[in-house]
Amino acid sequence: MITDDGQGEHRGPWVAPHDDVAGRLSDLARSLQQEDSEDAVLEHLVRAAISLVPGADEGSITLVMARRRVESRAPSGDLARAIDELQERTGEGPCMSAVYDEQTVRVPDLRTESRWPEFSTKAVRAGAGSMLSFQLFVEGDNLGALNLIGRAPHAFTEESDYVGRLAASHAAVAFADAQKLHQFKDAIATRDLIGQAKGILMERYGITAGQAFIMLVRVSTEMNLKLLSVADELANTGNFPARRKGRS
Repeated sequence: MITDDGQGEHRGPWVAPHDDVAGRLSDLARSLQQEDSEDAVLEHLVRAAISLVPGADEGSITLVMARRRVESRAPSGDLARAIDELQERTGEGPCMSAVYDEQTVRVPDLRTESRWPEFSTKAVRAGAGSMLSFQLFVEGDNLGALNLIGRAPHAFTEESDYVGRLAASHAAVAFADAQKLHQFKDAIATRDLIGQAKGILMERYGITAGQAFIMLVRVSTEMNLKLLSVADELANTGNFPARRKGRS
């Protein structure tokens, strides 16, 4: 795998150091399976990456939507959060361009970085000296990346690249699994809520489950509300949402 450091230098893969990185990553994979929420998974990932990657002081999972809107997930501290905010505010930075095309982007020294002059200047003022970003996924104009920040210039080495790529590969899988878990839990919650609302109507009016669902849909349409909002109100109050003034 090739690493782009913005200096025109392309290096081959780093020879794996003889340490316990593989074992620690295996431990990470097992521990991630025990987390029960998307936020917990992402926070665990960021903490693990910072502890594993030499030179990393802070980090975050950075989501970029349509190459413009930046969402900072599980930032480890104020610096990581500030770096993500700067990328959105300036419209430039590694996650706004380079990480779309390169799986790994190293910024050795933000003081001399020329690819993103405004971002780099403000990042240095915020306290960052160097960055290392790993692509987690790219879907059209949407991006997910693991961002690691060193407070000192030249904080990251080839070993950092190597270990970071391993951590990022685990992060990519865990992130996808966390999103699926979140969607699954949302689907279960939605199904349960609609089921509760249907049960109330079935008992109240002596109707079937199908008839109760049709009643929910009709109220949702007539009131121009989402079906889930109608079901939530009925399940929690026993009544349909109040009609807004001006509606017949």
